[in-house]
Amino acid sequence: MRKKRRQKRNGFNDVPVPQPKTNKTIGYVLGSAFDDLCSTDYVSLDKCPEIIAGVQRIAELIGSMTIHLMQNTDDGDVRIRNRLSDTIDIRPMPNMTRSNWMTFIIMNLLLYGKGNSIVLPHTWEGYLQSLEPIANDRVILMARGTSRRLYDVYIDGIKRDPANLIHLVYNPDKFYPWKGTGIEAPLKDVANTLKQARKTEKAFMQSKWKPSLIVKVDANIQQFNTPEGRQKILDDYVKGAEAGEPWLIPGEQFQVEQVKPLTLSDLAINETVDLDKKLVASILGVPPYLVGAGEFNRQEWNAFIQSKIGPLAKNVMQEFTNKLIINERWYLKFNTLSLMNYDIQSIYTVFGGLRTQGVVTGNEVRDQLGLSPRDGLNELVMLENYIPADRLGDQSKLNGGNSNE
Repeated sequence: MRKKRRQKRNGFNDVPVPQPKTNKTIGYVLGSAFDDLCSTDYVSLDKCPEIIAGVQRIAELIGSMTIHLMQNTDDGDVRIRNRLSDTIDIRPMPNMTRSNWMTFIIMNLLLYGKGNSIVLPHTWEGYLQSLEPIANDRVILMARGTSRRLYDVYIDGIKRDPANLIHLVYNPDKFYPWKGTGIEAPLKDVANTLKQARKTEKAFMQSKWKPSLIVKVDANIQQFNTPEGRQKILDDYVKGAEAGEPWLIPGEQFQVEQVKPLTLSDLAINETVDLDKKLVASILGVPPYLVGAGEFNRQEWNAFIQSKIGPLAKNVMQEFTNKLIINERWYLKFNTLSLMNYDIQSIYTVFGGLRTQGVVTGNEVRDQLGLSPRDGLNELVMLENYIPADRLGDQSKLNGGNSNE
């Protein structure tokens, strides 16, 4: 009985267990071709030319705008020129121009700092001396315990109070609103796709497997069996001919066929890259032609200045005003009007019409045209004879006098 049970047990164990069906289809890529056609490396956003081009243009445009110190009055806002405005607009940082200084800050904000840019104010006896932009690799942002509202900033390992720093934030985090998230998340996949497309295009252009002619040779020819023999056939019948000279080959042993090489259009790489560039432009909020897709359009440019540059510049100046300005009636702003794309004729038509209506002075019109002011053009005038606005009531025809006066 034990023997039979052992045999049954062994027989039961020997029954093959059904295995789930698997797909045995195997695909492979040659080792050398894999490195050329497949990109497996991490792509940093600052290594993607399209992203760099878009962010750089935004930063340069904001850096080119004049910073105005304004004061609220009962009759409207007026510009103030004093030591504070001079420091912020002309000399914000030693050894740096205002344009490069602001460009560095915006590049940190949008790209390198992942939505965060820190500026450290330096004062002496209560006066602002300089505004030092801090590189992102020197900064650590850390929440205070479990708080989502309070945080500390460490610069070179030294703890700083955020109240004494200018902390610019782009795209606030959903859990920590004081912390920016930048543009890395939405652009990461697009950057990988663009890198893969460039690598594929480079490999395609460098590939030697794109002959425009194929020469069929009779396999019975003894020389065809070795590489040296095949090279000798090419040297004897093909390479020996000069440019434009016809080939003379044995008709029964050779056959020449012309082949249309595969192009990038056949691979649809250009169309894919163009779509990815437009996606980058859409995420950054810039016109597509700034990243290499499409053509310049004036209306699109002006819409870009109003919808992207304007709000971002206002966000920057709100933080600067909050941390630097004590007077409640003062604030800082960028001159975004200077970035609008208008030709001279359009500017003259608009501001010339405003002058005839007594809204602006002649020197204000000249300033918009890039001309220096002149004496006698600081008065508001109107009507066809350019009568000073404060003397309109002195006309004789309005007081019963000669209508020709």
